[in-house]
Amino acid sequence: MAEYKITCCSTADVSAEHLAKLGVAFAKYHYIIDGVDHSDDLYTSLSPAEFYGMIDGGAMPTTSQVTPEELCEMFDPILAEGCDVLHIEFSSGLSGGWQSALAAQKAMQEKYPGRKIYVVDSLAASSGYGLLVDKAAELKAGGMDIDGLRAWLEENKLRLRHWFFSTNLAHFKRGGRISGPAAAIGSVLKICPVMDVNSEGKLIVRRKALGKKKAVKDLFATMCEQAEGGMNYSGKCYICHSMMDDDANMLKGMVEEAFPSLCGSVEINPIGTVIGTHTGPGTVALFYFSRDKRAL
Repeated sequence: MAEYKITCCSTADVSAEHLAKLGVAFAKYHYIIDGVDHSDDLYTSLSPAEFYGMIDGGAMPTTSQVTPEELCEMFDPILAEGCDVLHIEFSSGLSGGWQSALAAQKAMQEKYPGRKIYVVDSLAASSGYGLLVDKAAELKAGGMDIDGLRAWLEENKLRLRHWFFSTNLAHFKRGGRISGPAAAIGSVLKICPVMDVNSEGKLIVRRKALGKKKAVKDLFATMCEQAEGGMNYSGKCYICHSMMDDDANMLKGMVEEAFPSLCGSVEINPIGTVIGTHTGPGTVALFYFSRDKRAL
């Protein structure tokens, strides 16, 4: 069996140290703030507080996807050393990075015709994408070959659930996820939209909660209903947030108390600069594997 390596992108919203421990290389998306282009280096060069502080101070960042050239730069040395590549890409429903990955795959396949270069559309985002990458690395470490892992990912990626809410509707309005009137009314009434990522990898508002405490309870109750194995869920669970430490820790405590068979503690990550550009501060998200696949 040929050796292979897993790669992903920075929009997986886990730490650079965590990916290094998994042996997973990542390509960097970009965010532009005050006219300056920055690589999303998973908070290596600045902290979440600094990034969201700039947004609170009036900065309006934008983002750009990873380019085929940047992906080729990541793939090339791996292929040159005789390894195959399994690249897990950010959801095609949220970014054009998927097309960049396919272009890079084609270019590298022409340069290294004897190597396997697989690209999987994660249909996932943020630390949910990170959780899928983590699971892939676990299966690889357990001896699964590249073909088996690609098949597993295609079959199981829609069982990865994303549930999140936001107390700050301005950025969702800016991105067209919520209408202007709905955002204005919701802000006054402290309504938190509860959202997920659907089977096409797109962000969908599913329901509304009155206040963040009820929104936290909504996310927790949904996991109780959906988790693979019910309350005996034995997989990993991730939470990410944008400057919502108390709420994220409250949710973590609820999950750990209710699910005694969890694989380790619930891991909390900050929402990265690229995803955070579109959510702003005020978002909490919960990720786990469910019995059933996501619906449209």
